[in-house]
Amino acid sequence: MNDDDRGQDMERGSARLRAPAASRNREPIFSVLSRVLPARGLVLELGSGTGEHAVDYAARLREHVWQPSDQSAEARASVAAWRRHAGPELESRLRAPLPLDARAPRWLDEPLAAVVAINVIHISPWSVCEGILTGAARELRGDGVLFLYGPYRRGGRHTAPSNAAFDESLRARDPSWGVRDLDEVAAAAGARGLELAEVVEMPANNLSVVFRRATVET
Repeated sequence: MNDDDRGQDMERGSARLRAPAASRNREPIFSVLSRVLPARGLVLELGSGTGEHAVDYAARLREHVWQPSDQSAEARASVAAWRRHAGPELESRLRAPLPLDARAPRWLDEPLAAVVAINVIHISPWSVCEGILTGAARELRGDGVLFLYGPYRRGGRHTAPSNAAFDESLRARDPSWGVRDLDEVAAAAGARGLELAEVVEMPANNLSVVFRRATVET
């Protein structure tokens, strides 16, 4: 089973959208993020979707400032609604969402402690993955991390039959989408000065993938 298709099965009825996958993967993702993030700093989330992760993590990661973003106006409205619902005490750590394209030549004018993309690179063209890697290499501070979550192929093979079926469904909807191969992502990251630091197996046949700046040998 795979829980990753944010684009389907959102519960509507108010500006605050809910994605069942967010409820299922919130804690497993947090367990990794809380361990690998730098102690403090600005976190840019790309493709924030409903905003459920943003509001939850901003509330618990009290030494971080969370900057959500999404190209979808509906998603940004949901993030803003969750932010209002959380109350003024969270506003200093959870910023208003931005309409950010990961392929933009510049993201923010501040150094980033982390870039987080949850269920993004398989529901977007490969150019978005490349944009994330390029932007992270450009804007992460020295101890910063890039965190990617979702399903991957490994060694050219799917890790479960359900992921293969999910991949087929993605490509049927848009041929530019699809479950990415971790080796290809890592190679593209390495070409940009980022090294694969950690891979964590997650529920529902997903992976948490952590990149850091490559160590320069002297």
